[in-house]
Amino acid sequence: MSSTDIALLDLGEVADAIASRKLTSVQATEACLARIDAWQPRTNAFLRIDRGGALRRAREMDAELAAGKRRSRLHGVPLAHKDLYYRKDEISTAGSAIRRHWRAPFTATVLDRLDAAGAVELGFLNMAEFAAGPTGHNVHFGHCRNPWDATRVTGGSSSGSGASVAARMAYGSLGSDTGGSIRLPASACGVVGMKATYGRVSRYGAAARSWSLDHVGPLTRSVRDNALMLAIVAGQDPNDSTTSHKEVPDYEAQMAGGVPGLKIGIALPEALVPIDAQIGAAVQAAADTLGRLGARISTARFPDFTALYRAAEVIVKSEAASMHRPWMENQPQDYANQVRTRAEAGFFIPATQYIDALRLRAHFVREFMETAMVGVDAVLLPAIPFPLPTIEETDTEKSGGPATLAMVARFTGLTRPFNTLGVPALSLPCGFDGNGLPIAFQLVGRPFTESLLYRIGHAYQGATDHHRKVPT
Repeated sequence: MSSTDIALLDLGEVADAIASRKLTSVQATEACLARIDAWQPRTNAFLRIDRGGALRRAREMDAELAAGKRRSRLHGVPLAHKDLYYRKDEISTAGSAIRRHWRAPFTATVLDRLDAAGAVELGFLNMAEFAAGPTGHNVHFGHCRNPWDATRVTGGSSSGSGASVAARMAYGSLGSDTGGSIRLPASACGVVGMKATYGRVSRYGAAARSWSLDHVGPLTRSVRDNALMLAIVAGQDPNDSTTSHKEVPDYEAQMAGGVPGLKIGIALPEALVPIDAQIGAAVQAAADTLGRLGARISTARFPDFTALYRAAEVIVKSEAASMHRPWMENQPQDYANQVRTRAEAGFFIPATQYIDALRLRAHFVREFMETAMVGVDAVLLPAIPFPLPTIEETDTEKSGGPATLAMVARFTGLTRPFNTLGVPALSLPCGFDGNGLPIAFQLVGRPFTESLLYRIGHAYQGATDHHRKVPT
């Protein structure tokens, strides 16, 4: 099997090949490194590549397997992660010049769990500064570029995660999501991204953007791959008091059964964000496919999210201001302008307004369940409502005019609500636009119904091949 062939395997496929000794972890790691050599200059997806460390780890995993020890389904599989996860004594920038030389005092829980599972770490990935940007721009380390078209945005803030998985440089990646930062790069790059239920995955050791809204989750090439990764990193963590004690199911095992009898509501909520015709058509076609597979498709009615958007802005700006105050006071010049101004805004929000926003979340959740989720198992809607813009036309550092700012704001219009609501949302590709760039839809469910979303997504991918397409 050639290096290219190995790199093009899905995570589950390479995991099974390593387990059956048809392939070694070293061979899989070398294939990824070769892919990085070819694609890093085109995408700027990696901030740090640990070639020596990855190969040493791969040899260790091969030796363990030869001795009869297999740690998990991820044993020996090469991954790479967004550069906001701490690894003890190693640099963790969070995409910022402020932390260019900062070394983490401990290791993130999710990385500890991947280590215990036997995964191989290739390095750490580009991201929007302090996770504060939906497009993938970074003035400090260079913008991440979309593997399908280097002039287009990758989506953010987990830009390197989306680009690296799409370009087959890594078999999977951990991102984070405060307002869409897993689902946006997954959508823009044509891969699968899961923002699980709030509390499903530990945030301990992940640089925070907004502790009330942050979610950790995987980006992968397929729904099955995503389920494999989530099963490893999910679960209660005593170091993160927000994590749930609910048992983590075997997501992969629960994907069987298809969609016959499931009720899925499709939403094209023009009242929230105008939806481009080709995006709407692709999402409708995805719903039609699920209908042909046996799902019962209906129209979902969304509530007015105006107040929810306002509450989310209050929460994220207040919490970001609190976390960034020391740096804002001592080295404001080290921020990108748009990151600094967004953090500054939080200093002028009254505490009572912040508390009111937190208090209203329960109301918003109840309203969503009593409207969009009535009579359905899941809701299907677009991820990004319009074709991907260019890096240049969304560069708020160079052009901070109203049109640019409005376009960037609309980018998250269909992803942000589900962070405030805390419900699971899965993004997966469903076609390509007239520019040859990926289109994706989201599946949204009730709290802790990740298994159901994976089941629907897996059935869809069994009937389509959008996720099999590879940028060239």
